Amino acid sequence: MKMTELKDLSVAELTAKGRDLRQEIFNLRLQQASSQLEKPSRIRTLRRDIARIETQLSTLRNKAA
Repeated sequence: MKMTELKDLSVAELTAKGRDLRQEIFNLRLQQASSQLEKPSRIRTLRRDIARIETQLSTLRNKAA
């Protein structure tokens, strides 16, 4: 996911997408704990996507304030 994709989303959409990614990372961590994880790099990608979403959210909130 690129920052250009996130710039067009609203705060509600970003919050929902962040929640979905956090749920996915939770499920991947459960798979990792039970040694069933096929793509360990997916966790890293999700963490970075969550950070991008949080950055965009803070930018939007600072503009609104």
